[in-house]
Amino acid sequence: MAENNNNKKPDKNIKKIKVRLNLSWLYLLLLVGIGWMLFSQSSPAPAKVEWAEVQSMILSGDVKEIHFVRNDFKGTITMKPDRLAAYSDKYVGGAVPTKSPHFTFLVSGKFDAEKEFGELNAQLPESDQVKIIMENNAKTWTGILEWIIFPLLLILMWVWMFRGMSKNMGGGGAGGGGIFNVGKSTGKLADKNEMKVTFKDVAGLYGAKEEVMEIVDFLKNPKKYTALGGKIPKGALLVGPPGTGKTLLAKAVAGEANVPFFSISGSDFVEMFVGVGASRVRDLFKQAKEKAPCIVFIDEIDAVGRARGKNVGFSSNDERENTLNQLLTEMDGFGSDTGVIVLAATNRADILDKALLRAGRFDRQIHVELPELKERMEIFKVHMKDLKLVEDFDVEFMAKHTPGFSGADIANVCNEAALTAARKNKERIDQQDFLDAVDRIVGGLERKSSIITPEEKRSIAHHEAGHAVTSWLLPYGQPLFKVTLIPRGQALGAAWYLPEEHKLWMKSQMMDEMCSLIGGRVAEEIVNGEPSTGAQNDLERLTQMAYGMVQYYGMSDKVGNLSFYDSTGSRGYDLTKPYSEKTAELMDEEVKRLVQEIHDRTYALLTEHKEGFLQVAALLLEKEVIFAEDVERILGPKVKRSSDQLPSEEKTEQ
Repeated sequence: MAENNNNKKPDKNIKKIKVRLNLSWLYLLLLVGIGWMLFSQSSPAPAKVEWAEVQSMILSGDVKEIHFVRNDFKGTITMKPDRLAAYSDKYVGGAVPTKSPHFTFLVSGKFDAEKEFGELNAQLPESDQVKIIMENNAKTWTGILEWIIFPLLLILMWVWMFRGMSKNMGGGGAGGGGIFNVGKSTGKLADKNEMKVTFKDVAGLYGAKEEVMEIVDFLKNPKKYTALGGKIPKGALLVGPPGTGKTLLAKAVAGEANVPFFSISGSDFVEMFVGVGASRVRDLFKQAKEKAPCIVFIDEIDAVGRARGKNVGFSSNDERENTLNQLLTEMDGFGSDTGVIVLAATNRADILDKALLRAGRFDRQIHVELPELKERMEIFKVHMKDLKLVEDFDVEFMAKHTPGFSGADIANVCNEAALTAARKNKERIDQQDFLDAVDRIVGGLERKSSIITPEEKRSIAHHEAGHAVTSWLLPYGQPLFKVTLIPRGQALGAAWYLPEEHKLWMKSQMMDEMCSLIGGRVAEEIVNGEPSTGAQNDLERLTQMAYGMVQYYGMSDKVGNLSFYDSTGSRGYDLTKPYSEKTAELMDEEVKRLVQEIHDRTYALLTEHKEGFLQVAALLLEKEVIFAEDVERILGPKVKRSSDQLPSEEKTEQ
């Protein structure tokens, strides 16, 4: 029985070849056309002659055929092959064409072709008479091409040009539909079935998750709130440092609520075309209303929500301000029961327009801070799921050694630790790999090829020993972790500490911290008799802390309980100072006095313990890396601080 081929299933292994037309095809056609023109002109072009010369050629019996176009008054001449060589002087270089026609001529409008050619043929023998072909040139297609091809080429070039421009513009430029859709929203829609991120995937952020749970509850049970006459906040602003998980938290809200999720960047609203930003805002909120209940997430909203009147530019009608005005209108134009929640993220809430933060738009600000110790432990556990770790790995130890690290930083540490272990051909990742990863991320890449003279190395050892000993002997000095002479990044050496994670700094704590900062420079003065340039970073931080104590925290008796810090940013680009010149001089004097007091105190401390300080420096020169246990064997137990708090890690660079 014959097999029915119509019911035969297509082979899945057969790949379909799709040919897409783009600008490359136009370039290819142009190259082919140019090549064809070059090769087609390989034979010399017909030479132009006058009518008198044509008469002489005909009467000489050298012409085989003449093709004459009446309405063009133009003729072409084909010579007899054996007579063509005699006319080589008519061509440049004497190259005679191999193909006909060989000559061309033009005549005036009064030329009578029948009469002239008839008279010439009558003078020749019958065997030498010229074959005459006369016709009129039908210019129908020529006229059509002249009217169609040029406009068609203009249209094609216009379409291709703006199509390429739309692809290169931010966020897809024209919304993926060319120049005609340039005003369409470029926001990406994730359907409720596509959002797989939930609060289980977000480690830490306890306070922020509690805040957004109300939004999730409203999207799940809106009648619970509207039945009592309440109105749910239309917008929530996630504020926090970069890498703390603001975008991840917004996705988790959409995943928990099981609603569509629109995501767009603030910079996608701002384009080179006037009015595009406002048009995209309108289109975004139109789509959101159609998909309600849903969440609209605007990342980096400070790109478009900057306070009006503070944009640096020459145009009075700024495109960003127009976009912001449209955003304000759309957010205030919602009905309270539309079910559209707007979430936005920024790390510059201080520069946002006040109208954007008022009630009815972004009603509340949710602060997403850097994770605490317990939160860092949870974040480490999330990123360690796919890592092959040793059995006795201590997660809490790593959490204590990464203070001030965001979620993105911790993810980078885990990845760098895996790369470090692979570089050493290990089968499991151990604790030392994580410590090396932290060193590399915070301090930079180890510079093994750095050339340091013995005198410089000795000076660096004294410098770092000065930092370590000063912090060890002061009651509020940060607990030492290790001291190293290995150059990393821009630092020639570093002293690593396990500082307290506290929210408030007492004056005595700041004074001890400043002594630790200047300890390296003072140690150089004691040993070498003069300072070096290695303390630049220390002096910079010391000066900032000193001015902060005097200008911002009111810790100067002469200046008084005053603070000149502008937390609101209301002064903007105002270059005037909020204090007089006399007060400025007084603050400068107080800072100098404070720094000198810190210097003298540190000098006296290191001089008193010079023997132990020199032993620490010698041990550091010998081993290049020493730990707190080594310092304790030389100086004894560390001076106890007033209160013990959770340890973490930072470094003082030379």
